[in-house]
Amino acid sequence: MQMALDEIAAETAAAGGPRTVRVYQWDPSCLSVGYHQDPETVDWDACEAAGIDVTRRQTGGGGIYHDTHGDISYSITAPAAEFPSDLLEAYHELCEPVLDAFDRMGVNATFVDSEAEALYTPSCYLRGLHPAHDIVAGGKKISGNAQYRRKDAVIQHGSLTYSVEAERHLSTFVDPPTDADAFRNRVTAIDEQSRISRADAVDALESALSEWSGASEGSWTDEELRQARERAADKYDAEAWVRRTPGQR
Repeated sequence: MQMALDEIAAETAAAGGPRTVRVYQWDPSCLSVGYHQDPETVDWDACEAAGIDVTRRQTGGGGIYHDTHGDISYSITAPAAEFPSDLLEAYHELCEPVLDAFDRMGVNATFVDSEAEALYTPSCYLRGLHPAHDIVAGGKKISGNAQYRRKDAVIQHGSLTYSVEAERHLSTFVDPPTDADAFRNRVTAIDEQSRISRADAVDALESALSEWSGASEGSWTDEELRQARERAADKYDAEAWVRRTPGQR
C-alpha cells in the first residue's frame, strides 16, 4: 500500500494536483526488494514465519527491511519539470530536508564522501556506498534514498534507520555472507547517535520536509485511496510483480 500511494501521488501531481511529501511507517514490517532484485535472494519462508511482508519497489538497489519500530520512511512526489534533470543534482536537492532533519535530531549526518565496497549486494544497506544518495553518520550508513522518474513526475523515497535490527534484517535474505556484528559495523541508527525518541525523530523529519517544501497538512481523497488499494492488490501485493525475475516487465 505504501508503494501504491507513492505511485498514485505521482499521477495526482502529474495531472496538476498537489505535490506530496509524507512520512510513513510500515505495519507490519516489510522487506521492499529493489526493482531488478532476484527473488531467489529472499528467504520467503523466514519472512512468512516472522510475519514480514515482501513487496517490490519501482526503484533499484537492494532490499531494505523496514522494521515497524526501527525504520522511518519518507517520500517526495512532484512534477518532473520541478526537479533538476541531472540525477546527482536532483538527489542532493531532494535530500536537503533529510539532512536538515538529522541535524534537528542531533545526528551529525552527511553524504558519504567516497564509494565503499559492497558486502552483499542483495541488501541495500550492505551494498557499496555511493556519494549521490547514501547518508552516513560516524562513518556508517544511516539512510538510503532512491529516486525514479516517470515522463511527467518524480518520486524520491528513502529510509532512515531509527534502530538497527540486524538479525531481523539479515534473516530476510538467503545465506547473507555477513553476520549481525558485520552488519552493525556498516550500519548505524538514530538511537545510537542521539537520545531523541522515535516520536520526536518523526516530528523532526515531518517539520524539515514541511518547511523545505512549504507544505500544509493534507489528506488523501477517497478516490486516491480507492485507486491505491486497487493498485496495491493488482501490483504491489501480486506475486507476478513481487516475485518477478530480473528482465521481466
